[in-house]
Amino acid sequence: MNFWAAAVIAAICGAVVGYAQTFVFAKIPEKWLQDYGVKETDPDFRLSKRMKLIPHGVLSALFCAAIYTAFVVFCYDTFIVPPHFFHIIAILLATPIIVIVMMSDRLNRIVPDECSIALAVIGVLLLIGDFFENDVWFTPEVKWYIPFLNRIIAAAVGGGFLLLINFICLTFLGKEGMGQGDMKLLAACGLITGCYGLIIVVYVGIITALFFALPLTIRKYVRLSREKKEIANAEDPAAKRREIAKRKAQIHFAEDPDYMAFGPFLALGTAVYLAMEPFFATRMLPYIDLFGLYF
Repeated sequence: MNFWAAAVIAAICGAVVGYAQTFVFAKIPEKWLQDYGVKETDPDFRLSKRMKLIPHGVLSALFCAAIYTAFVVFCYDTFIVPPHFFHIIAILLATPIIVIVMMSDRLNRIVPDECSIALAVIGVLLLIGDFFENDVWFTPEVKWYIPFLNRIIAAAVGGGFLLLINFICLTFLGKEGMGQGDMKLLAACGLITGCYGLIIVVYVGIITALFFALPLTIRKYVRLSREKKEIANAEDPAAKRREIAKRKAQIHFAEDPDYMAFGPFLALGTAVYLAMEPFFATRMLPYIDLFGLYF
């Protein structure tokens, strides 16, 4: 199969797989999309939101088509010809799971544990592939256990990094900085990417998150300014302040306008890494060698 045929097939398959996630998402058990310990009898219970064909299905189709096509563009000579089946299977399976993670966290502020487990299984698949297929990060002469340690350490560091952030936020701010779902997700992503790839995942996640955080911050500032004016112009400022506080308390955590889910950006970073791994390896290895960070 030549390059252009592979690219066209990848784009079509990606669009079909991405659009199909709308129907897959509709079949996900309700408990997967609810916070830990939430029951239908709880006073603040609300049914989870589901993907819609428009816009979610269209966005999912475009995303999967872009990732599959990018995999052909950046990995054709490395993983497709000759075929590296473990890497091909990984990108085919991980991309739709990543879509579920992104949509679930965006719509319901939840990263299903089942998705993190599935991504971890893909990481194990790639770990097995390290012993049968050439790894772009390591030379054939490297000790057999180095690729194994690379992924295991990345999983531990990924989960531990967010655990540390959460500990700092709880200690100094008195509130959670990262949810348990994000910790499990980044641990699974670390198992997929390895140590060097984890740097890319976090970098892509932070950079893309900033583009969304800025307008969110501006919107919050405008809303707080409007509320201050409402309180100042009210006949009974104290009563107005209590009314606003009560209104905020009634908002479900998944509808909080000031909250931005970080899980989708970590998942995006993982998808970008899988689609462009040889490109990143080529650009990063000289610097890794320079600083003595190469195994």
